Amino acid sequence: MGVVCFLNPVYGVETMKECGKVLFKGNPLTLLGTELNAGTPAPDFLVLSNDLTPLALKDTNGVRVFTSVPSLDTPVCDAQVRRFNQEAAKLPGVSIYAISADLPFAQARWCGGAGITQVKTVSDHRDMSFASAFGVFVKELRLLARAVFVVDSSGKVVYKEIVPEMTHAPNFEKALEAVKNAK
Repeated sequence: MGVVCFLNPVYGVETMKECGKVLFKGNPLTLLGTELNAGTPAPDFLVLSNDLTPLALKDTNGVRVFTSVPSLDTPVCDAQVRRFNQEAAKLPGVSIYAISADLPFAQARWCGGAGITQVKTVSDHRDMSFASAFGVFVKELRLLARAVFVVDSSGKVVYKEIVPEMTHAPNFEKALEAVKNAK
């Protein structure tokens, strides 16, 4: 696993390239974007809501969970967002966003079929802005790596998990504990 800094010509920002940090069915992938750690300010991004309304970090507030998934139409991603949707009812005042590169229309269709009402699905398909800003852009697949970030009300990242094997679920217990401890 190596890390190299470079200028990303598509996004025009200095980013990190990290090889082998995540795997897909045992095969190493390359993550592009900024590496975030607990205690750092959450970076800005621009994604699309299901109705094509832009959503940026500044449009969110309070304690937030940003959970990225490769595609809502896969079993592990489906289960991940359903679990966060279930947990959201127990977390008043916490906003949960599921980010994928799926088209907004596909996300809306999936939410309707899955009964998702507590988690807001947003699409990063256009610019891969969230993926780049949070360091979860999978170069080889042009998808987002499976990850969970908890951002407190002051805008700081207080929890980060990038799941090493994309076919595995995140550690829900640790993420939910971080949410409960965030202010």
